[in-house]
Amino acid sequence: MTAQASITADFAPGRPVPFEAILGVYQHGSGDPTYHSAPGVVWRTARTPDGPVTLRLHREPATSGDRVVAHAWGPGAQWTLDGLPELLGDTDELQTFRIHHETLHRVARTHQHWRVARSRLILDSLIPAIIEQRVTGKQAFGAYRQLVRRHGAPAPGPAETIAKLRLMVPPDVAGWRRIPSWEWLRTGVDGRRADTVQRVLQVAPRLAECADLPREKAWQRLRSVPGIGVWTAAETMQRAAGDADAVSFGDYHVAKDIGHALTGAPVDDQGLATLLEPYAGHRYRVQYLVTAGRLGAPRRGPRLAVPTHLPG
Repeated sequence: MTAQASITADFAPGRPVPFEAILGVYQHGSGDPTYHSAPGVVWRTARTPDGPVTLRLHREPATSGDRVVAHAWGPGAQWTLDGLPELLGDTDELQTFRIHHETLHRVARTHQHWRVARSRLILDSLIPAIIEQRVTGKQAFGAYRQLVRRHGAPAPGPAETIAKLRLMVPPDVAGWRRIPSWEWLRTGVDGRRADTVQRVLQVAPRLAECADLPREKAWQRLRSVPGIGVWTAAETMQRAAGDADAVSFGDYHVAKDIGHALTGAPVDDQGLATLLEPYAGHRYRVQYLVTAGRLGAPRRGPRLAVPTHLPG
């Protein structure tokens, strides 16, 4: 397969597939060079076990539900298309989800076809999550954007379109390891986070297995790396393993917002754990619905440069 050739697959489960919302969790800020969306179209790049890939999704009419058509370019094209149903949430066990708070009913109906995506790519989500530790989203997204643009590679696919969209593939393991310490600092990533990335890269093959391990074993393996706390593990497992129960404990807003949405008052992480007990197996789904439905506490006062995520 040449660099410009594509292969195609489609996904038609007989229901609506809001792939823009499903895949939106993989976008790290509006300037993310690995992601581009327009009405009815999503472009995404990634590093797969078989190499880089560019994926383009669009919707076509179907007799029932949606038919999502995927085009993929690059060495990782077949691997990516083989996992297309999982990427679009086909393995998400939504049928066991039960709502226990009245405020969730409306937003759950609005987003009833949203599913938890599963990319099967641990580093694809783990490295951005480490960069996002203890800083604002704006700071983290800017750092990731600069690092990918300076040290990634042009995405495979139709050259003119790739150039127009400025799509890039993130560095591979060797590429991330070559980034010097001063370059991390120049993009705003402190030594603590940069060191965590380097520790992750040293055990990258074992961490990559976490996408297919039993849940508890995967969490244990991720958390065994110094610098990866519950927040970072959750952000990774949500996206890479399709973990619908992975709550982002430690986030500056999540506990407050879910507490406000479900009880009318903010809670801390301990209170959040108690509040979400009835949703075991689907606690991340509740987190998503609160965010998607804008049910969190209103933001008042001046915008402060507070960290979005406090611990690792």
